[in-house]
Amino acid sequence: MAGIVNILLVIDAIVMIVLILLQSGKSEGLSGAISGGAEQLFGKQKARGADLVLHRGTVVTGVLFFVFAFLSAYIV
Repeated sequence: MAGIVNILLVIDAIVMIVLILLQSGKSEGLSGAISGGAEQLFGKQKARGADLVLHRGTVVTGVLFFVFAFLSAYIV
């Protein structure tokens, strides 16, 4: 059982890394981080289309990662 949970944890981590890397950046480099980063961080801009799917997938895989991590620690 512990081996299955650990394999699922590794697969989930790889999928989460891929989803994070596929997301588009929210600012335009360093100048966007200095001048307009706070506006986008606290603004009401919503993700649409593929960005929305990637965002929701990242949230789901993040939750699954913590669940598998807790299961892995509990089983061992």
